[in-house]
Amino acid sequence: MEQELTGLETEQEKEAPREKVRETPVRRTAVIVGASSGIGRETALKLASKGYRVINISRTPFKGERVRTVTADAAQEGELTKSIMQIGDEFGSIELLIYSAGFSMAAPLEYAKSGDYRYLFEVNYFGAIEAIKAAAPFLKKRGGRVVLVGSLGADAPIPFDSFYSSSKAALSMLAREADLELRSQGVRVSVLLPGGTATDFTYSRRIYGSEESLSYAPSVKRASAALANMEQGGMNPSLVAAAIIKLAERSNPPPVSVAGGKNGMKHFMYKLMPERVTDWFVRKKFNQK
Repeated sequence: MEQELTGLETEQEKEAPREKVRETPVRRTAVIVGASSGIGRETALKLASKGYRVINISRTPFKGERVRTVTADAAQEGELTKSIMQIGDEFGSIELLIYSAGFSMAAPLEYAKSGDYRYLFEVNYFGAIEAIKAAAPFLKKRGGRVVLVGSLGADAPIPFDSFYSSSKAALSMLAREADLELRSQGVRVSVLLPGGTATDFTYSRRIYGSEESLSYAPSVKRASAALANMEQGGMNPSLVAAAIIKLAERSNPPPVSVAGGKNGMKHFMYKLMPERVTDWFVRKKFNQK
């Protein structure tokens, strides 16, 4: 009898509808180096609206309650590592790392100060390496993504902003190399190349004056003015931010991507045109002899 009842209960259990257990979705953690302003800030706001947990790492706090700031200086070795490890240990994993920190300077190569261009490379390039290295163990846990914010300046020289263009060219190759290595661990790395973008980055550029530029002063002034006009007449940072997120969420992202259709055409043409033609075009665009 006991066996029969047991059998009956089993049949009833089979017939009864099973309650579906809903799994609590894992909240994705996004770390942005340089989200206090410009492209980084727009990206942080968009990610927060999509439900990401967003942490900004910068010297200047993020203004707003939706994004938390961990204070660190990308130019100081070890500070990014400490901050990223703190974040990774707290949340267990990092799903997305975006490197948006940047510095630019308009200066003649002959008179450029070592401290200036070394600082530029610390922020634009070496900081990115440190960030990727520190985040890698946490990115590998859930197949995370890395997006580095590069520039079309990696494709073509910018007169008197040679260090910026050089650092962005190095950043593009870093993304390709890192993607080759980390994809076997489930992590993908990409660089996004925006063109001129209308942000306050234009006004924070270090521009050498006549006493520093000497005989180059008129050329530096013309080139920096042309660059400022190009940036302020360029893309809306919100569109660049959308391109960053779209790239980060692709299942098979390319190592190098370009923001905007016009910029994509420029990128394509720079690859096709002989360097002498590109250099002539750049001289004309930036009012150089």
